[in-house]
Amino acid sequence: MKPATPYVDLPTFAAHLRKLLDPEHGNKKCVLLYAYNGTGKTRLSMAFKDIGKQGDARDTLYFNAFTEDLFSWDNDLNSDSDRKLKLNTDSRFFEGLDQLEMESKVGPLLERYADFTFRIDYAEASVTFSRDVTVTAPDGTITTETLENIKVSRGEENIFIWCFFLAIVELAIEGAEAYDWVRYVYVDDPISSLDEHNAVNVACHVNVACHIVQVLNGQNRVQSVISTHHTLFFNVLCNELKSTKRIAQCFLTKDGEGYAVRDTGPTPFFHHVAILTELQKAADSGALYPYHFNMLRTVMEKTSSFHGFKGYTAFIKKEDDDPEGVIYNRLLGIMNHGDYSLFEHREMVPENKDYFRRMLARLRETYPFNPELFIEEAQQAGAQ
Repeated sequence: MKPATPYVDLPTFAAHLRKLLDPEHGNKKCVLLYAYNGTGKTRLSMAFKDIGKQGDARDTLYFNAFTEDLFSWDNDLNSDSDRKLKLNTDSRFFEGLDQLEMESKVGPLLERYADFTFRIDYAEASVTFSRDVTVTAPDGTITTETLENIKVSRGEENIFIWCFFLAIVELAIEGAEAYDWVRYVYVDDPISSLDEHNAVNVACHVNVACHIVQVLNGQNRVQSVISTHHTLFFNVLCNELKSTKRIAQCFLTKDGEGYAVRDTGPTPFFHHVAILTELQKAADSGALYPYHFNMLRTVMEKTSSFHGFKGYTAFIKKEDDDPEGVIYNRLLGIMNHGDYSLFEHREMVPENKDYFRRMLARLRETYPFNPELFIEEAQQAGAQ
């Protein structure tokens, strides 16, 4: 990782991000930013947005905690039947809403994540939700019933808001008149909002990351900044965008009263430290899932390449009961079928957990990373 550059405050760094994205200066298409929780990612996104405010003019469409506050529930406390999600139309986020047929834009995006449907009432700026459920009668007859005006869960609500945001991004990219003011798209930690049930919901991380790339890639109308505190999400984004030449990857930390920013480069060492920390934490806790093999193999492949080996098998320890390393090699192959497959929420069986711990220990013993960096990373994670 390259040396850090100091910044006195977040507005100063926000101005630097804009310079990176300026065609006449940095000429970057996208900036990926990693920072621990509590560093100031949301404040940075607002500082970035504020720089673009000139009177009534705006240039940044952003997704962060403030975006979610534009949606609020009317739970119909009197009759408890007509529940609606209200839209704060004072925000330019909803500009031209009644002219854009948002159902046709949001619907296809929402289908990727949810099993409920919605309807927008443009006159009163509200959204109602419904869901089809299977009902079994006493005689065994099975029918499908639609539940109207339901209250979706907090996680489902956040998924809907995320898809609503992505639909607006698509409109901005397409040049819709209502969003022709959008020059920048700033996404701050969508995973924190989407994943309320699992600390590491990998399918969600991968789907959202790939979805962002699909929407933003291949166009030059808007530039983007994506910030996150989650190492896996950051890693997936880096992998998905690795063919894009106009990309900057940054690591933001606090530095006394100010901030320090490191350019991780196209193959950042930071990924290895961060992912190894997460893997060791999972190994110590016992909460090991098939995708951890995917993360381990990623580190092994990059490390073996750096040290001049032909592949990750250089790190497979030969043991008395497996002198050719067949078991380890097979596990790493099966658990990594496809780029991001086997994102199951079932823990590994005890035997596979044991194999995983052995491989992780072998990697760290053979090529120990700077212990001070590793300890610092663990301390930062523990402080979140």
